[in-house]
Amino acid sequence: MRYACMLVTFFILFTGISHGFDADLAKKFDPMFSQMTPEVLAMRPCQITSKQVLEMIKKKEDFVILDIRTPAEVALVASAHKNTVVIPMNELFKEANLKKLPKDKKIAVLCHTGDRAAAATIALRAVGFANAYQFKGGIAELAKEVGRTATEYVKD
Repeated sequence: MRYACMLVTFFILFTGISHGFDADLAKKFDPMFSQMTPEVLAMRPCQITSKQVLEMIKKKEDFVILDIRTPAEVALVASAHKNTVVIPMNELFKEANLKKLPKDKKIAVLCHTGDRAAAATIALRAVGFANAYQFKGGIAELAKEVGRTATEYVKD
């Protein structure tokens, strides 16, 4: 009987924990995510493509590439853009690192394929960086685009 009572207590606690969630955190995310209707998502409001980034470089627009890849990834292939800020994703939300980011310029958040950049962009926007955009396709897509159109963009 004692074993059965312990088992029931454990089951109640376990199911309560596994189905619980942080209601306060959910309330913080609600204003941002409630705006993400199918119509808004179709416009890709938080994304920037390789082609758009290359056009911005060509037009000499002032923007920042935020490279959130690991140091090992950056050591293999790095962004040569003059306004690149390298902060690994696991260190991004430290106060000192957030202070390195501009509030008045577009921020293109870059990773390898764009997946980590999507998560980081959502979080950056949630904490107040409405100027953050996911670099769609990441550095892998950028390399493909530069390979297709290198001579068009590498003019001085």
